[in-house]
Amino acid sequence: PDHAILHMRRAASKRTTGATNTNSASSRSHAVAVFNVTVRPLIENDGMSVNQEPEIIHTKLTLVDLAGSERIKQSGVEGFQQQESININKDLFVLGQVISSLAQKNQPQTDIDKVQHVPYRDSKLTR
Repeated sequence: PDHAILHMRRAASKRTTGATNTNSASSRSHAVAVFNVTVRPLIENDGMSVNQEPEIIHTKLTLVDLAGSERIKQSGVEGFQQQESININKDLFVLGQVISSLAQKNQPQTDIDKVQHVPYRDSKLTR
């Protein structure tokens, strides 16, 4: 756990923030952290036979911290920050479309010719 906290702190220090009219420390970047986790039981001498193998679980934990969506007019951003806001809003919009498309793919199809396109490539966030 200590090394995971170290990596999260290092990643947080690289996050970009900027002051706007609506938020003094507005997050200007998205962050994705992927951890490969292995869970092994503590092995104690509890009468396990030699042939019994303890169950080992492998999984992936993905943590996502998204930059917040802001209304450009209310936030008062201009120039580079305005372009950042436009990109952030676009990324979040596309993410919503991807999630919606994936949810629809899991629904029973009534029309076999209707294949839902998932717009993964429409944003850097979803690629």
